[in-house]
Amino acid sequence: MFWKSNEMCLLLGATGVGKTLLLKRLHKLTGDGSAELGEPPVTLPTVGTNLTDVTLKKKRVTVRELGGCMGPIWPSYFNDCSCVIFMVDSANISQVSSSCIQLLSVLAAKPLQTASVLVVFNKRDLPCTMSLVEVKSLFRMDDIVASATQPITTLELSARSGQGLQEVLAWLDAAVTK
Repeated sequence: MFWKSNEMCLLLGATGVGKTLLLKRLHKLTGDGSAELGEPPVTLPTVGTNLTDVTLKKKRVTVRELGGCMGPIWPSYFNDCSCVIFMVDSANISQVSSSCIQLLSVLAAKPLQTASVLVVFNKRDLPCTMSLVEVKSLFRMDDIVASATQPITTLELSARSGQGLQEVLAWLDAAVTK
């Protein structure tokens, strides 16, 4: 049984943070009901958008991934969404400051003032990754959460290994049923 897809979630982040892999993993988990993810599928940098329906408990949500190179036109997609997943590569220290600026820009956008936001620190499986405490400190997440108008949740994730995927699904389910 399928439900009408009336919720849109934007999946944003810089190029190479793992958005496409996350999208494919979430679709696999919710599409065939298999708990076994298997080997990570091959992905290429997204130029444009990817739309994927994710079936939750009683709702189907369309997740729209916007390529990192599309950052300047992300705002044209803000009006249609109820929640945002913003991904950060926690193994790429040189990208942290630009990702933080992108996140602040997303949070400041008028159409997203009440949208639920999930900030995902990806690539937890890599040996060179920063700890959650380190990356949140570099991002100044406490200050961002304190000054934002929208509810913000942070999670660690490895889209490659699957660690944290169930938490992302649980957040998405709560975000669209509020």
